[in-house]
Amino acid sequence: MPNLSNLPQDARDESGRLIRELHGVTLAQILEYLVAAYGWPELDSRIRINCFAVNPSIKSSLTFLRRTPWARAKVEELYVQTRTAEVLGHKLGSRGK
Repeated sequence: MPNLSNLPQDARDESGRLIRELHGVTLAQILEYLVAAYGWPELDSRIRINCFAVNPSIKSSLTFLRRTPWARAKVEELYVQTRTAEVLGHKLGSRGK
């Protein structure tokens, strides 16, 4: 599992936008991307919140994340780190993408 925290903060996506700005990316898109990239068990090990561990689903996770700012911030940060790693060509977590 690569250390994603040391990646540059000015990485841009295919359209030239800064990844860290999350411009036009919904929370649902972020969560679906992370589930596809890592799967629920790996998400739970990276961000310890019950909605990823106990009967995980997109719907229940979105409900929790929309009401819990600290958890949403952690999910958004993992998304930024993962997308940055992907754009820069680093290998992702357990499932890869």
